[in-house]
Formats: sequence, C-alpha cells, structure tokens
Amino acid sequence: MKTSTSRRSVKMGDQIMREIATMLVEEIADPRLELVTISGVRMNKDNKIAEVMFTMSGDKEKIEAAIKGLEKAKGFIRSKLSQRIRVRQIPELRFTHDNFLEEMVYGSKVERDLSDS
Repeated sequence: MKTSTSRRSVKMGDQIMREIATMLVEEIADPRLELVTISGVRMNKDNKIAEVMFTMSGDKEKIEAAIKGLEKAKGFIRSKLSQRIRVRQIPELRFTHDNFLEEMVYGSKVERDLSDS
C-alpha cells in the first residue's frame, strides 16, 4: 500500500487513531482487546484505506485473538467514526500488529547478549 504524507492524510490518520483508542477504552467491551494500544494509522494515497497499527504484549495466539476481535468490531468502529469525523467517506480499516517496540527491546537484548560473550 502506497502511503500518503500529505497534511490532510496525516491529520485524518491522527484523528482516526485518537478516536479508535478512545473507543477501545470506553465503548468496546471485548476481553481480547483489553491490552491493545493503537500505535499509529497510515492512510493510502486516496484516503480510502487506513492501516491501523496496534501493539500488544503476549504470544502469537493472543495477538491473533486481538486481530479477530478488531476485525469483529470493525463495523462498529467505522459507524462510530462516521458520527465523529466529518469526511465524505470513512476509509476501510485494516488492522496490523506493530512489533516495532518488541523488536527494539528484544533486538537490543540479543545485541547485549552477543556483546557479553
């Protein structure tokens, strides 16, 4: 997916990120999504697709369960976004796990372990 770096796309992505994060805390009661944190949103060139990145600690099974929970809540999230964000069309939401933080933590630990040997 080609992402957009225009001011409008960045602003829209930030607004979507804030709204979804608020929904996860206040409105969505799925236990699979309790430890999910929205880490960013990237918009494609024509603002029709929003890639919503989330972080979550846990093994692959918990992450897969979180993805299923987010996919199940996708319609609810889009309908709430349409009420809160004033745009002509709410973008399609695609959820992906963001493992950037885990790579930084575990990657630096591996580097330290290798340098200690």
